[in-house]
Amino acid sequence: MRPQNLEEYHGQRHILAPGKLLRRAIEADRIQSLIFYGPPGTGKTSLAQIIANQTKSRFERLSGVESNVADMRRVLASAANRLANSGAPTLLFIDEIHRFNKAQQDILLPDVENGTVRLIGATTHNPFFFVNSPLVSRSQIFELQPLNEPEIQSLLKQALADQQRGLGHLKFSVDTDAIRHLAKVADGDARKALNSLEIAALTTQPDADGIIHITIQIAEECIQKKAVVYDGDEDAHYDTISAFIKSMRGSDPDATLYWLAKMIHAGEDPRFIARRIIIHAAEDVGLADPMALVLANAAFHAAEFIGWPEARIPIAEAAIYIACANKSNSVVKAIDAALGDIRSGKTLSVPDHLKDSHYSGANQLRHGQGYKYSHDFPGHFVPQDYLGADKRFYDPTEQGVEKKIKARVDYWREHFAKVKRDQASPDSPQK
Repeated sequence: MRPQNLEEYHGQRHILAPGKLLRRAIEADRIQSLIFYGPPGTGKTSLAQIIANQTKSRFERLSGVESNVADMRRVLASAANRLANSGAPTLLFIDEIHRFNKAQQDILLPDVENGTVRLIGATTHNPFFFVNSPLVSRSQIFELQPLNEPEIQSLLKQALADQQRGLGHLKFSVDTDAIRHLAKVADGDARKALNSLEIAALTTQPDADGIIHITIQIAEECIQKKAVVYDGDEDAHYDTISAFIKSMRGSDPDATLYWLAKMIHAGEDPRFIARRIIIHAAEDVGLADPMALVLANAAFHAAEFIGWPEARIPIAEAAIYIACANKSNSVVKAIDAALGDIRSGKTLSVPDHLKDSHYSGANQLRHGQGYKYSHDFPGHFVPQDYLGADKRFYDPTEQGVEKKIKARVDYWREHFAKVKRDQASPDSPQK
């Protein structure tokens, strides 16, 4: 059921609808090098073959998994001879191009640069991370999206009707809810949906009238468990954890649980999830609710100790707590501001009264002289200069617990400022 032309192609209307850039380029035969990037079953290979057919190019195919340097040189040499002798262009399709190492990808550069071949690379990995920058800069990048349910339903119905390439030569009775189920559980993967339909058709016994009746029960058996699009070294891994963190930050416990469940279902390492929860607790909840970090740390140790499936409970508890907690990013802003100041400005020396005085000779250097011990004063606080400069990095919010912290900090800073004003006054005894 691989589509033969753009009219048969399902999905990707964001780049192939009439008037869109890629469709215009295909129809005008102005295709240069392309990289198609997207999850499995979205039509990357099919689209490359359609482009080769409609642009009258010789279609050559290599695989990043199976092909070696000798294969590449053979195809590139043939393309050069073909172009020189007949002027016929060659479209070189490389499936899983990210599997080629840097040296293999570099071999392509001269022939892509001089137009010997028009390259179409297909990858499930983000090309900006996994494909050499020179190749990326010479190619147009198009991201292919998972097909939606109506698109997959239409594809399945087309397969049932097509007598030459599909299942139209068989007598069928397919329940609507069976088609709907296959389209839903395929999770945007057209190949998975078609494979499941074929299994259903070839393994279901026809009735007395010779009709193969596919019910929802048969559809469920044939597609089995949903194959979640998730791989530990692919974009879905990073995109899902990103959605998980942003859902916690956005205070949406339901979205938080969904993305957590997706990672659990896909077999993600519980320690990886727990580590991200700890970081989030400190970065986005911070001092608005200090218990968030305590609970996140406890969840990490529990997950490390017990593993799946029980680890889902303490991890979920920490995630829900953080999603529902008051939020403040004052801690990460404060430490980053201090680091930025040190990197860009002059490093401050430690004031003499704060220097270590617990060694012989410290008195001669006046180290520690004039230091006031906080616990000797009312409220265990005494204002004095702790920095030697007028700088402010921590800006507490009024979120949750931090509201009380802010009140204390404001009180202390008021007294610190008074000390600095007194020191700066011409009448100050220290002057």
